[in-house]
Amino acid sequence: PADRHYDTIATLLQWENFRPRALFERFNIEVIATTEGALDDLKWHQMIRDSGWQGRVVTAYRPDAVVDPDFEGFSTNLDRLGEITGCDTGNWAGYLDAHRQRRAFFKSFGATSSDHGHPTAETANLSDAAAQELFNRVRRGSDDERERKLFRAQMLTEMAKMSLDDGLVLQIHPGSWRNHSSAVFQKFGRDKGFDIPTRTDYVTALKPLLDCVGLERDLTIVLFTLDETSYARELAPLAGVYPALKLGPAWWFHDSPEGMRRFREMTTETAGFYNTVGFNDDTRAFPSIPARHDVARRVDCAFLARLVAEHRLREDEAHELARELAYTLAKKAYRL
Repeated sequence: PADRHYDTIATLLQWENFRPRALFERFNIEVIATTEGALDDLKWHQMIRDSGWQGRVVTAYRPDAVVDPDFEGFSTNLDRLGEITGCDTGNWAGYLDAHRQRRAFFKSFGATSSDHGHPTAETANLSDAAAQELFNRVRRGSDDERERKLFRAQMLTEMAKMSLDDGLVLQIHPGSWRNHSSAVFQKFGRDKGFDIPTRTDYVTALKPLLDCVGLERDLTIVLFTLDETSYARELAPLAGVYPALKLGPAWWFHDSPEGMRRFREMTTETAGFYNTVGFNDDTRAFPSIPARHDVARRVDCAFLARLVAEHRLREDEAHELARELAYTLAKKAYRL
């Protein structure tokens, strides 16, 4: 059966009406966002723009390779960042200016968000002098794991401060122990599987960032998690009280009917509906988009129906919320 399905799909993808742009239009997609690294020249976005096609495809700023000292080639990546921007990435001020310049470049290709796949949600809020000193040590290739962790933590806060200036929505995707199998990583390289959820702290980890910008109403920080135990205990209360925070939908391992249901059950009483961002799909399988959104709509509508049946919502309120959760909240949150 698997071979038959594969062969059927492979055949259909050769047809003109299954080409990406034809599917984009058939699926009634208003906008789709890709994610590119800070060093990317966005040539494919330029190609789309030059083609004259009217479909809206935007990018998102993913700077992991130049903010994570554990990323392969980190020092070389910073050199390249300096070459691209003309900024002196050998010092802290020039390094931050390089990020600002790249963020502006990404915005020119429609970016409304940045995306950060850190191992943890840890943040820091160092003084300029302390941050400069830490940057110098990391730039030279510090072998102190605590310094590398602290630098990642500081950079989440720096990205949030930049978002206040340029309006990009900050997405934090922590809690995955990526490339868990050393053997597979050594044989095939990064991002070939064996990504495993880990326990993730948010209340303590995010406090430095929230002390700095958490009360800013013009800032949007979207939190995702692979640690479901944090939904009711940490994430919902944080999103319920800090204006800058919103909860991203059930993600990755929990992007499933049962995962989506648990998300609503564990977060709604404390965070409500309007401190979440509805459903934004992060599939890498383009033809799966309608099915994934259909699952999210069905799960959310089933949850709303239960609230109506229990006389906790009026039916007209449920109809309004169904549209918000499926469509409007995501557009508002991501400033589309």
